[in-house]
Amino acid sequence: MFKKELHPSPKSKLKSSVQRGIRQSVLESYPLLAPYMEEIISKKASLQQMKLPDRCTLYILDGEPLFWEHDDVDHLLPHLRLVHRFPQAFPSIRIDRGAIRFVLSGATLMAPGLTSAGGRLPAPRDVPEGEEGPDEDGRWSRELKKGEPVIVMAEGKTEACAVGVLVEGTAEIKEKGKGPVMEECHYLGDGLWNLSTD
Repeated sequence: MFKKELHPSPKSKLKSSVQRGIRQSVLESYPLLAPYMEEIISKKASLQQMKLPDRCTLYILDGEPLFWEHDDVDHLLPHLRLVHRFPQAFPSIRIDRGAIRFVLSGATLMAPGLTSAGGRLPAPRDVPEGEEGPDEDGRWSRELKKGEPVIVMAEGKTEACAVGVLVEGTAEIKEKGKGPVMEECHYLGDGLWNLSTD
């Protein structure tokens, strides 16, 4: 989605009612961010938006990119810079070492990169609501559904390398073991990562 270089475009300030709607949407999509919400987008903050190509919008606070959205996606998606600040707050999957170079070149993420020995898909377990998250092995605590936003961790790395939307639920990925998992995403080194937002 952001394979090409992006050029900064003018930013516009959001009305407080729109900003409240964005905060609410973030909390609905990512409930584990609730304890950090005042730090991310305080109620008195002045959130800005920047229009990007291909019907995308980036939301920025004090020059820091926070979330982006595409007209075809139902969720606000976190910018990787935000994910790196709060990695435990986003549903995650992990790719094996062999898939890293493909993901970082913008290729479609395929199931074998997750189902191999180095990959990690969720391992459902009983956890109280609001306490979901990865276990010590990096497996998320519940199955993720088709259309759900997810961050992609990489074997042997500590920070997320991509953010996108699942085109197949994790239970189906385990069952089939092949096919695309995420087609378009934001990844380290892409145009959105390198975009100047100051």
